[in-house]
Amino acid sequence: MPRCCVPEPLEPAVARLRDLVTDLDGLVRAVGSGKRRTGAPSIARVELRPVTLKSGLHLQLSTHDGQRPTVRNIAPGVELNAALEQLFDEPFGNWHVETLTQTLQLRVTKKGEAQVHVSVTASSGTTGTTGAIKRDTNHDREGSHLIHPDDPLFRVIGGNAAKRRQVDAFLRALSATVDLNSIEGPLHVVDLGCGNAYLTFAAYCYLRGLELDVTLTGVDIRADQRDRNTALAEKLGWADRVRFVATAIDGVALEVEPADITLALHACDTASDDAIAQGVRWKSRWILAAPCCHHDIASQLKAQGSDSNHLLTRHGILRERFADVLTDSLRAALLRLNGYSVEVVEFVDSAHTPRNLLIRASRSDVPPDAGLSDEYRLLAQSWGVIPKLATLL
Repeated sequence: MPRCCVPEPLEPAVARLRDLVTDLDGLVRAVGSGKRRTGAPSIARVELRPVTLKSGLHLQLSTHDGQRPTVRNIAPGVELNAALEQLFDEPFGNWHVETLTQTLQLRVTKKGEAQVHVSVTASSGTTGTTGAIKRDTNHDREGSHLIHPDDPLFRVIGGNAAKRRQVDAFLRALSATVDLNSIEGPLHVVDLGCGNAYLTFAAYCYLRGLELDVTLTGVDIRADQRDRNTALAEKLGWADRVRFVATAIDGVALEVEPADITLALHACDTASDDAIAQGVRWKSRWILAAPCCHHDIASQLKAQGSDSNHLLTRHGILRERFADVLTDSLRAALLRLNGYSVEVVEFVDSAHTPRNLLIRASRSDVPPDAGLSDEYRLLAQSWGVIPKLATLL
């Protein structure tokens, strides 16, 4: 949202927003997200859009708790009015509303005021418009996406259905983790172990679409990946804001500091530990890690020998699965001990990928729970393992 917007009282601004949302004949969609300085909403995100059912026009409410969505279709009337009142009472930091004639963006400032930007759409016939908005009230359409499947991004990086599902799941987790309302000034994102960078590009596309001042650095040890991704950034017209370097994670030096958001998406084995450790050293405000493979702890469990084998680790496949859980439990505890609040959630449904866990960490001034250090040591010692992340930190 442009910083030039003049703050205004919040209540009348929300009333304008409510009028747009309740006009189902003109509404295209509305999205509430983020949190205010005074508190966080009970849900991470909500999207509203009109849908046509056999009984007529309804409003579809798609809410997301940070892990999975819930969808309701409500007919106009008392129930819908009550549901909307409850939603507008939620302390969302941002609202984005599109209608057939205008787009309204509302951001709640730290002082509790509203910054509102309104742009006119092409369908209104007014000059200086932002472009026509398409309205689709088909109930059976493909689920809503944070980046539309027709976006030029997917034409450049490729985008089959499975990849788009993973992109959307990641962006919803990113939206639920990052307090967009707290961002003032430039935002620097670093993706460590970015590989072919399709989630890297998706993160930039999404944050850029929120009109944030974003720069992004992708890091991968392979020079051919750097060259490929740099060419894609140029093709997308983002080369001045998205850059790629070829270096080891533990040796990266940033040209742009600080790293506000550190990503580690499917970095293999202890590369995830290297990435998380870098995020902690940089004091990143947010760290999102989707670990891939957990060979280090599994090898330590196996090396203990037959006398130490437990029922959980005697069989190879069970040992590997247990090592996954043990490794990420220890990672989450170490992040908490280093000043982060942590959630471990499902990244994308396991039907689409077996590596479906996401560690979401937000830097906090709240000290860790008393006794957490002892709990961590007891867990590591009881299984005779030393996590790589512990040695790095």
